[in-house]
Amino acid sequence: MISSYELWIAYRYLKARRQDGFISIVSWFSLIGISLGVATLIIVMSVMNGFRDELLTRIIGMNGHASLYLNENAKVLTSNNIKSVLIDFEEVTDVIPIVESSVMISYKNRSKGIVARGININDYKDNKLLINNTSIDAIEKFNEDGSVILGSKLFQYFNLEIGDNITLISPTGLNTPFGSAPLAKNFIVAGAFDSGMYEYDSSLLFMKINNLRDFMGYESDYLDNIEIFYNNPEDSYINSYNLRKKLDNIEHGNTIVPWTSKHAQLFSALEVERNVMFIILTLIIIVAAFNIISSMIMLVRDKENSISILRTIGVSEKSILKIFIIIGSSIGFIGTAVGLFIGMLFSINIDKIQKLLEDMTGSNLFSAEIYFLSKLPSKIIISEVIIVVFIAFVLSLSATIYPAWRASKIDPIKVLRHA
Repeated sequence: MISSYELWIAYRYLKARRQDGFISIVSWFSLIGISLGVATLIIVMSVMNGFRDELLTRIIGMNGHASLYLNENAKVLTSNNIKSVLIDFEEVTDVIPIVESSVMISYKNRSKGIVARGININDYKDNKLLINNTSIDAIEKFNEDGSVILGSKLFQYFNLEIGDNITLISPTGLNTPFGSAPLAKNFIVAGAFDSGMYEYDSSLLFMKINNLRDFMGYESDYLDNIEIFYNNPEDSYINSYNLRKKLDNIEHGNTIVPWTSKHAQLFSALEVERNVMFIILTLIIIVAAFNIISSMIMLVRDKENSISILRTIGVSEKSILKIFIIIGSSIGFIGTAVGLFIGMLFSINIDKIQKLLEDMTGSNLFSAEIYFLSKLPSKIIISEVIIVVFIAFVLSLSATIYPAWRASKIDPIKVLRHA
């Protein structure tokens, strides 16, 4: 239990006099250091969480939670009946047949290698990421044969307009008496999609699945893979394992690759980077805690006479200990609170701050070509914020124990004798 006089004495010691200026400056630096450490940790962790979530949303939104590759020699499970088999699995919510091919797009004097993806129009409409980022006019025109929808960056790169004719060139080509000749065909631009992820927006084109089959010379039932969507993307690995066992009971040789395996290196790298950043930024708080130790030790030495007088009038060692713990923990508490406020404020308004800085500097601080995404995301996880605040306060409190203990062990007789 802390008494009122202990709080009053702690307040008086915190309120530095003019001659105690240096001690006050060190205390202020300690407070600022803790504030910056807490704020930076919260901001960085929020951005890393947001980056992972946005990346995951776009990757699985474009590619599904798992990809099924059918056995080429299958007799039972074929492209004609596999969809009905998959839908019967209780965890599967949607199934999208896909045909893909690397092609070259040519328009006027420009050309670029891209990926053409064949998809059923209804599957395109059912994809929330695509349908929410494609204009209604483009969807309507996509119904027409020979129409394509390009990524927004591709659309800008070729300076296209809706209704323009582009040429797609296949790398496989036709066999002629004079050798292999590339396949080329004109398609009409129906519109553009903006997934918010540079990799897809700059290199992906959608067309009706039968149009791509005809263009590439594939059979009418040909499929490259089947994208599977589950109830919960986080359970993709176990769901894929159970689904493959079910398919193996019907026919062996099919392969299911969940997103956790397909993109394992990317998300593992993000997790490692996130943990390393947490450790590095925690060092800022540790350094600030050491500043608390040094400022408290200097305060104790400066207040030796005052402490000795308090001891002679009956103040116990325990009260002296509590007084200096109050002083040090107050610095830690205020610094943590200020850091929490700044960190939450920045994390909530990170997109506005990004835009403000870009307007001030006239440059793109978050280039989609480098960082995958076109904007700086943020996701605050309350449990992580609590952990950061707890670590900061515990470190601050721990930093006060030794100086407070030294203050409580001051011998008043020895100090006053040499005063």
